[in-house]
Amino acid sequence: MSDAESPGNPTLTPDAQTDDFEAVEVFPDSTDMDLRPGADNCYKCTACDVSCPVAEVDDEFPGPKFQGPEQWRLKRKEDEAVDDSIMSCSNCMRCDDACPSGVPLSQMHNTARGEYVDEEMDKLSREYIRNRILANYGTLAQLGSMFPRLANAVMGNSVVQRINEKVLGITAERDFPEFATQTFREWWNERGGPQVRSEEKRVAYFHGCYSNYNTPEVGKAMVRLFESFGYEVVVPKQRCSGTPMFANGMLDDAKRAAGINVENFAGLIPEGYDIIASCTSCSMSLRQEYPELFDIDGIEDLSAHTYEALEYLRIHEDLESEVREASVEDQSFAYHAPCHGRNQGLDRQAVELFRQLDGVDIEDVGDSCSGISGTYGWKEEKYDKSMQIGADMFDHMEHAQGDVGMTECPTCSMQMEHGTGYDIKHPLQLLEEALV
Repeated sequence: MSDAESPGNPTLTPDAQTDDFEAVEVFPDSTDMDLRPGADNCYKCTACDVSCPVAEVDDEFPGPKFQGPEQWRLKRKEDEAVDDSIMSCSNCMRCDDACPSGVPLSQMHNTARGEYVDEEMDKLSREYIRNRILANYGTLAQLGSMFPRLANAVMGNSVVQRINEKVLGITAERDFPEFATQTFREWWNERGGPQVRSEEKRVAYFHGCYSNYNTPEVGKAMVRLFESFGYEVVVPKQRCSGTPMFANGMLDDAKRAAGINVENFAGLIPEGYDIIASCTSCSMSLRQEYPELFDIDGIEDLSAHTYEALEYLRIHEDLESEVREASVEDQSFAYHAPCHGRNQGLDRQAVELFRQLDGVDIEDVGDSCSGISGTYGWKEEKYDKSMQIGADMFDHMEHAQGDVGMTECPTCSMQMEHGTGYDIKHPLQLLEEALV
């Protein structure tokens, strides 16, 4: 959508003056933030719109520029409600990385989405109930993991999938991720917690929902790998990072989860612990979205001491030398960098590292979005668009030499497997195979 077509775009004249400008509190009920300076930094270059994967496939979506600074300006008029198109933003956050002037686009989107859900959305609607369920996947997974085999059989039943689509609007096209028969935390408690003690090298592991309930092998690889480098690993009690809650406008749920996570992790920082996440969306949430959206004691310390796992080892260990001296059986991988990894500057790290590993051929499948964007691709009305967004990635994967995918993001791995049929590995699993 051009500036001329954007809703509420004012007509500017050569005589327009800024002397008469009167600052207006955009969200009068909010005491947490003032995004007016960020909105004023936008000079309508449209770099964010060009980078937006949703705008590329959805002609009705006005794009990040309208959803962010333009809507922020519209909110100066008291009669302007948040536009419902905010719910079509997938929260991939690529617009943050694209903006040359540092406009806090995703922060604006998250705040506007939260206001829309609170004030505009019918709490008895199918969309709200479905979004609330998807946003709180950790609660669903906790229940499913009590009886994993039964839950897997029920959720994998095609009749149940069609009912979910009809009643809740959760697409029947995707297979529900299987719950592990033993969660990561159950394994952690069974092994007796930390196997290495250190006063100098300490990390607290934020495993998130998926590595706990669905892919505990990723969490196990992380623990064994860090312990092999002499780190004391602890695993505090934790809630979901909040990423799916942000994407669905459930900011009250996200704040409750953030409060628990900050309390349990920030208190370890004075004892010499850094926080490590194996999921790039989790590290992004703790690093960026928490301090942007919430005012909680200790939240800035948590942000400053949070790292993605591979990133941390590359900073603090001579990981490249270790990898160059190691080898594995011949393997070929098609690697996808998650959007939330790109936003943290981590998009090349796995490719750069594993190209030095004897026996491994790894190919980057391009900078496109996978399309699933957490819960976005699980919604019936978004499924086709999510597959259109992922088409470039699927094509590049099928033309890559490897027939095994690799990514740090659990939902990207779902999309990669769904679109190609490939098995998917996390970089930590390959690194454990090479070094432990």
